Amino acid sequence: MNEDLYRHIPAIDRLLDGDTGKKFLKRYPRKLTLECLRETAARWRKMVRRGGVTGADLSERRFLEETQSLAEEKLERHFRPVINGTGVILNTNLGRAPLGDAALIGLGRISRGYSNLEFDLDRGERGQRHVHVEEPLRKLTGAASALVVNNNAAAVLLILDTFAKRKEVIVSRGELIEIGGSFRLPDVLKKSGAKLVEVGTTNRTYVSDYEQAIGEKTAVLLKSHTSNYRVIGFVHRPDVTALTRLARKRKIMCVEDQGSGLLVDLSQYGLDEPTVQQGVRAGMDIVTFSGDKLLGGPQCGIILGKAKHINQLRSNPLMRALRVDKMTLAALSATLSLYLYSDDPLKEIPHLRMISEPEPVVRGRARRALKAVGDCSGYEVSLVKSSAAVGGGSCPGLLIPSWSLRIRSDRLSASKLARLLRDQTPPVIGTVSEDGLNIDMRTVLPGETRTLTRTLSTVMA
Repeated sequence: MNEDLYRHIPAIDRLLDGDTGKKFLKRYPRKLTLECLRETAARWRKMVRRGGVTGADLSERRFLEETQSLAEEKLERHFRPVINGTGVILNTNLGRAPLGDAALIGLGRISRGYSNLEFDLDRGERGQRHVHVEEPLRKLTGAASALVVNNNAAAVLLILDTFAKRKEVIVSRGELIEIGGSFRLPDVLKKSGAKLVEVGTTNRTYVSDYEQAIGEKTAVLLKSHTSNYRVIGFVHRPDVTALTRLARKRKIMCVEDQGSGLLVDLSQYGLDEPTVQQGVRAGMDIVTFSGDKLLGGPQCGIILGKAKHINQLRSNPLMRALRVDKMTLAALSATLSLYLYSDDPLKEIPHLRMISEPEPVVRGRARRALKAVGDCSGYEVSLVKSSAAVGGGSCPGLLIPSWSLRIRSDRLSASKLARLLRDQTPPVIGTVSEDGLNIDMRTVLPGETRTLTRTLSTVMA
């Protein structure tokens, strides 16, 4: 019986010499095509040896589909685009903020050839790369100067290494944060050579606590935004403006790590995160934040501050190790231009659109997806109300009303169905619950709906 099934495995030479092979070779290199055909044939022979398959399972069409999927996977290697159905908008595991079309155009325009990355076109001599984003950051935030490094942790490290090495940094106990990847603020302080001085308690810290802790070796009052947790109830946090007045009075620096980098007021959508502009207006000497969180750009750390302080940071030898490349600057520059010149950034910057999109619009998109999936024997697909989250260490506890597709099966567990969807091209990432597998439509990008529904239909069929 097995010998008969082996005959259903197409001969590789015949496929290569026929019309199918010629189509493959137009799309993929010959070496890749041959490798994928051989691997698919080997996998099918193993299936036959194990049993449980029939001749109907071993069609040439399916063989070619598997070969093509394998070729696409090898070309993309392990780094692949996915469809985010988790309901977490700034999903750190899935790359945080998706870039807008303008950022992608800017990225392609700069990266495909040469650019004036470090060349001053007016003077015809070497220039500095930071100038390409400094002016838009100044316009948007009101800061005197700006600098960009490879992420916000690097920004904090650079600041402490420059201004607080072998000196004291005062931090509220309620702000000794830990973020993803076991990044802990006390560890960064220690690595920079600065000494941590804790003041206040977990839930209540006053300006007077900082004042009493200031000594001869104090260099910085550091305020760190608790972006991934929230202390509520019997709490007190020092007024930012009062903290900066204390720093000026005692002739020390006041630095704020804002983390998420919000440039527009989103309070009408339930986000009570402080904006970058508020930190600048409060008189902070330096404000830092991430580029790929609420700002919606590429991964980077943005440092705003007084010109003399930014110049000192630029001259630190660490800057060479922490600087960003041309592609990061191109994507960031294009994203900042949307904030400056777009008629409605909430529509053009993907994560802001997801946050601000009205619930009925999400529900309508979910209904259309449900209709497109249709009925499939052994599966039940329904529309359910759900809650999305901002994510990315921003707005902890805030839930945004949303709608999801819920898939239940009498053939597969929700975990196995989730695994099947992760094996598709592109992979679909949902959340598993006792009720089934959920695909939140708020985080599915508008152009991905058709691909999502086609993938769901294929898997369920």
